[in-house]
Amino acid sequence: MRKALVCTLIIFNTTAATIINVPSDYSTIQSAIDAASDGDTVSVVAGTYKENINFNQKNIYVLGANRETTIIDGDQKGSVVTFNGDAYGNMTNKYLNTVLSGFTITNGNNVDNEIKHGGGITINGDAKPTLRDLIIEKNQAWDGAGIYLNNSASPNIENSIIRNNESWWSGRGGG
Repeated sequence: MRKALVCTLIIFNTTAATIINVPSDYSTIQSAIDAASDGDTVSVVAGTYKENINFNQKNIYVLGANRETTIIDGDQKGSVVTFNGDAYGNMTNKYLNTVLSGFTITNGNNVDNEIKHGGGITINGDAKPTLRDLIIEKNQAWDGAGIYLNNSASPNIENSIIRNNESWWSGRGGG
């Protein structure tokens, strides 16, 4: 009588999340976001970063050291932070684990360009990020000066301060 030995080979593909440090690994927050993959964390040390960032439909964490000491300054060049989803809702749950935390978002300006919406943070389509421990202040736009939602699911906003933002279109949302 022969006995058969059956061997099963199981291969697990595990990819560890990466922590990308700004400014030691990348000099800007945007370059770190560009290098990140879904599941990664971009960790930003205290300081002022003059840039405008776009999450580029990535499911990542971008974490500042502290909302009082880690500042993203949009330098009056459009929305400081942009989250773009799918306007038709085809990216179900894409941003369920996307987090922006520990920053002051300031000096965004969408008054003088063709977009005109969302000075501080713009959230488009089905993007649904978590905005945590933020100060969103001193941003300008025609409407949605602090946070602008465009055909968007509601973001999760936790422990954040939205103040002193200016809408240039009367009644259209300074905050």
